[in-house]
Amino acid sequence: MAHIGVEVLVSGVVQGVGFRFFTTREAEKLEITGHVSNLADGDVRVEAYGDPANIKTLLAWLEHGPNSAKVAHLVAKEIPFKQVHAFTVE
Repeated sequence: MAHIGVEVLVSGVVQGVGFRFFTTREAEKLEITGHVSNLADGDVRVEAYGDPANIKTLLAWLEHGPNSAKVAHLVAKEIPFKQVHAFTVE
């Protein structure tokens, strides 16, 4: 199946709690590429590319994040697939 891309905005207590580190770990386990970054408004932005089933698994994980986070809201939208070779923190 063709790979897909998603952009995800995660809000709540998601900065300063290891959210980017744990997201990177989950993405790497799922062989997903892309990046994760903190936004100035306190949200976290994830851009992820990979197999649709693995993206779905990552989205389910992002709904709660690591134990140290408190996810209040998540918005995901499909974006064009880009060939990226790793998952990084920005």
